[in-house]
Amino acid sequence: MKVILLERVEGWGGLGDDVNVKDGYASNFLLPRSKALLATDANLKVFEGQRADIEARNAKAKEAAGQSGEKLDGTSYILIRQAGESGQLYGSVSGRDVAEAVGGGGKVERSMVVLDKPIKTLGLHDVKIRLHPEVTVTVTLNIARSQDEAERQARGEDVINAQFEEERIAAEEAAAELLEGGAGQIAAEFTEAP
Repeated sequence: MKVILLERVEGWGGLGDDVNVKDGYASNFLLPRSKALLATDANLKVFEGQRADIEARNAKAKEAAGQSGEKLDGTSYILIRQAGESGQLYGSVSGRDVAEAVGGGGKVERSMVVLDKPIKTLGLHDVKIRLHPEVTVTVTLNIARSQDEAERQARGEDVINAQFEEERIAAEEAAAELLEGGAGQIAAEFTEAP
């Protein structure tokens, strides 16, 4: 289906471009969301007549997105989630979770969050948010099991490896204590008997 784009669409083109897209993409996404018009002679004349208004509206929306993007870019948010000992989350962090954490005032919607793959582990994760087709910012999600763990991760500590190291040291100390006090002493008593 041939359409005229009313704004920049990722992978297809910019404002005013005449492109061929699949029928389903046009009828289910581009046309209902007012991102494109069918490329008919009548629509082409209407578009050309309103082109200046559409470009001005698009520039104003881009400027507003750029201003809010300056406030968001580089910010960090903490999400407390349940996870196993290896750092795997019980579930994953979705676009909705990110939108709720970032857009407390409702300025970030779920559809703006760009997750290349689901987030399923503890740690610091960079997430892109597309505020406008031409404005994308990056925020950092600090996913942890507790506030204390989140603070340790923010300082750069690898919490999962630190936990395994602490457990290893505790096990070595318990083994050494067992040899010194308990099991080693009993063996000595049996060898010293008359």
